[in-house]
Parts: sequence; structure tokens; C-alpha cells
Amino acid sequence: MPDSSPIEGRKLDHIRIVLNEDIAAKGITTGFAAYHLPHTALPELDLSEVDTTTTFLNKTVKAPLLISSMTGGAHETERINLALAEAAEYLGLAMGVGSQRAAVVDERLAYTYQVRRVAPHIPLLANLGAVQLNYGFGVEQCQRAVDMIEADALVLHLNPLQEAVQPEGDVNFKGLLARIEQICRALSVPVIAKEVGNGIGLHDARRLYDVGVRVIDVAGAGGTSWSEVERFRQKTPQAAGIAGAFAGWGIPTTEAIRQIRSAFADVTIIGSGGVRSGIDAAKALALGANMVGTARSVLGSAIHEQGSSAVIDVLQGFVTELRVAMFCSGCGDIEALQSVELLRM
Repeated sequence: MPDSSPIEGRKLDHIRIVLNEDIAAKGITTGFAAYHLPHTALPELDLSEVDTTTTFLNKTVKAPLLISSMTGGAHETERINLALAEAAEYLGLAMGVGSQRAAVVDERLAYTYQVRRVAPHIPLLANLGAVQLNYGFGVEQCQRAVDMIEADALVLHLNPLQEAVQPEGDVNFKGLLARIEQICRALSVPVIAKEVGNGIGLHDARRLYDVGVRVIDVAGAGGTSWSEVERFRQKTPQAAGIAGAFAGWGIPTTEAIRQIRSAFADVTIIGSGGVRSGIDAAKALALGANMVGTARSVLGSAIHEQGSSAVIDVLQGFVTELRVAMFCSGCGDIEALQSVELLRM
């Protein structure tokens, strides 16, 4: 199928830029380097028995790891999502697809997101931009996104900065909270609120909780900056300069996790945003996350000719790092890791 819409072209732009340009946040960090897990010289554990399994969306996963939402909606993206899904199924992890707006508008693109045939057992997340609820989308379109991929939950991603600096951005976020509440009440699956790299702090978490959101993906600052991604798509130096000015904007990932967990015991927190290793993942879990999301670290592998095998290699290393970090911290399972007190350096 030829790529025919501006949305398809934008999705391919995003992949190209993420893989080939320096789109890391500038002047701000995730905060992971400021924390250390306490080393235990006598862990009284057998490494082979360290248990990373947990439950997410009422399904058992072999490690608390989510392949975060990345792509879909253009012909070339089908093989990326299939490679990611095959790896998630093989390793027993969770996965989210990229924004399904393109396929809700044009059903011919639905196949680029449909991965259940290779991943029948994983927790799978549908995805739409929350701002689209102010541009004609409602319960029907959200349910369509869920049904399209047989999803276990719907991510509504919040990306005001990206939209503000995107050449074709949708910037009317007014009254959005009430619309999110409507979706939470009517949808057949849970709603997950997710940022895209600038973080969700306590103020927003409280407002989202009040309208029915019980799963929050903090997607904090310090990893990929989507204002930096959009900087590479600008047509004028002035527009590029404006986008670049926000490369250090946001709430660091560790701070977002810490803030939300301090206030809510019953919110499922996905810690994402610059999680680059299993050690980062362990720190996120110790700070209060229930799951950890990573995206860019596997995107390059997903487009490799080896496909899912390359993704599996990357993620197996990630999970092994997590297990070793747990072992050396004296934590035999995820519950024990979530009880560890990190050292603040």
C-alpha cells in the first residue's frame, strides 16, 4: 500500500529522525544517576531463582517491562510492530503500539498495528492522542482503536509540548479532562494516561485520578525529547529555534515516579522516559513504579533484517541486568525490590 496521507509521512519522518539524529533531551536528566541500589555482599539468594514475574492488566508478565508505544500507520511500520510483538510474546513482556489515529481515519492502515496473530498472550496497549478528543474523536473512535488490535487497555497520550512545536500540531487542550473522564466511564478496557517525554507530575496525576484514570505512564524528561524530534521537521530557522528552546523542558522520570507514588498507593505507575538499562529499570521499580517502559533502545533492532531476533537479544540483556541488580541488592522478587530504599548520591 502506498503512503498517501500527511499522517503517514509524519510517522516515517519520526522514525527516521529518532534513528539518525541527536534527539536526546538537553540540560535535563532522568535522575537515575542520582540514585544507587544498596549493594548486598551477602544476598543469601541463588541468582537462578530471582523472580522477575509480575502482573499487569490482569496478565502475568515474565518481567515488568513494557515495549513502549512507537509506531504504526504507514506501510513500512508493519514489520517494526510485528518484530516488537514477536519479541514481547517470546519473552513474556507487554507492548504498546503507536498512535492509531491514522488507522481510525483510514481503516486500510489497521494492518500496520494488528499484531495479535504473533502475540496472542501479551498485555497489548492501544493508543490515541488525548487531544484528538477535542477534534472529533469520542468513545466510538477509542473503542474502535481497542477493538482493532484486541487491546487490553487504551493509552491516551498527552503531548502538549510536541503539538505546540509540531508544524501541523493540534493545540486545543481546553476542556480535555472532562472528555477523558467520559472515555474512562464508557470504554470496555482501562485507560492509561501517558506523556511522551516531558513527564506527568503530582498535580496532573491527581486530576487524572479524579476522573477515573488508575494507570499512569509518567514518560518523564531526560530521554528522547519530542520537541527535539520536531525541531528536525521545521521549515524555518526560527521555528527550529523555538522547538530547540524546549529540549530541557519537563519533569525528570525519577521525580515523576516519586511524586505520584508518594500520593497514590493504588495507581499503577509505568516508569518510562530515558530508561536505558536494566539497572535504570530496577531503580524505577524501587522508586515506586510497577512496570518500566522502554522504546528507543529497541527501535533500531526492530528495523534490523533479523527482526524479532535482534529485539530479543536487546531485551534479554535488559532483563538480565535487572535480575543481576536485584540479586546484588538482595531482592528475590519484584515485591522485595519495590521495598528497597535507594541511596541518594
